[in-house]
Amino acid sequence: MIKLMMTWNIREGKETEYLEFLNRDFVKLFDAMGIQPTDAWYQVWGRGQQVLAGGVTHSYEAMEKALGSDDWKQFKTKLLEYVTDFKAKIVEGTGGFQL
Repeated sequence: MIKLMMTWNIREGKETEYLEFLNRDFVKLFDAMGIQPTDAWYQVWGRGQQVLAGGVTHSYEAMEKALGSDDWKQFKTKLLEYVTDFKAKIVEGTGGFQL
């Protein structure tokens, strides 16, 4: 199992639009890419990124294909309208919470 881990901060003043994007498009675009969402965490206080989200594919090749797709470009372009400090990394999935 290969996991995509992403972190970001929500742009000030874009909270409503961001939540609409999550509800309307996030899972739909992940599904279109073949990435199964696994977790999403929102940090209420403390240091670090506000949001950590992840999804998995069955293989590295499937993840590589997903991240090279037009759906990924569309997802990232749309997400960046609402967030800053976007970071993503690919790791071997352990099935539990990962940083």
